[in-house]
Amino acid sequence: MSGTAVRLLGAAEIRRLADELDLRPSKQRGQNFVIDGNTVRRIVRDAGVGPDDVVLEVGPGLGSLTLALLEVARHVVAVEVDDRLAQLLARTVGDHAPELAERLTVVEADAMRLTAVDPAPTALVANLPYNVSVPVLLHLLALLPELEKGLVMVQAEVADRLAAPPGSRTYGVPSVKAAWYADVRRVGTVPRSVFWPVPNVDSGLVGWTRRDPPPTTATREQVFTVVDAAFAQRRKTLRAALRPLAGDTATVEAALAAAGVDPTARGEVLDVAAFARIAEALVVTAS
Repeated sequence: MSGTAVRLLGAAEIRRLADELDLRPSKQRGQNFVIDGNTVRRIVRDAGVGPDDVVLEVGPGLGSLTLALLEVARHVVAVEVDDRLAQLLARTVGDHAPELAERLTVVEADAMRLTAVDPAPTALVANLPYNVSVPVLLHLLALLPELEKGLVMVQAEVADRLAAPPGSRTYGVPSVKAAWYADVRRVGTVPRSVFWPVPNVDSGLVGWTRRDPPPTTATREQVFTVVDAAFAQRRKTLRAALRPLAGDTATVEAALAAAGVDPTARGEVLDVAAFARIAEALVVTAS
């Protein structure tokens, strides 16, 4: 099923397709199209996609990455919010890889509004729109527990934040929330020159592998509420940052003691398991 060589899109064809649609790439939708075949094949390779995988691709654009995914995956579900691009994608695949067209499902939708995906995907591989990359990633990880792995291209500094360990300068809310779902790692960088139009920022690749969240009786929503509060003013101690959640300092200190966390510490030094313990203790302490 896999291993079929596909003629990928190059710079000239990307521009021709855009002209055909009278498409002016939108900054609002983060439309920067990859024009280099080696880059998309590298992304597919680093994602570890194989012949048993159903891949969810968000924002396929003109189809650069889609074609490379179809070479190796069992099926690709491409979610595209731009109706012109969604309608063109199937035709592009038919022109470049007609023997693989049946492996493609195109869904015209906003990824943030998805409530289900059929067939159920096992991997997420995407060049995510930079302005919504973190919300989209977290939404899909929550929505689709069957996603086992993934690799996404995002703005370089966002990639740093998603993969940051506790105690690092870039560690924050995205780092903790992504860690709830998966082991996250920085895979590499992507030069600006492989995009059209050339973006004003560098790009990074983030890979992840699903794992169970920390054991806790607190819900994900309760844990994430604690995370948001801890980083709302990141220079505040946990004793001060969490007081609005609990109502008073004594309750916060009791919860932190029960969770085994120093009340003078800041959120930036805690891993996701510590946040889960705090959320559980706050629920118990406040009840």
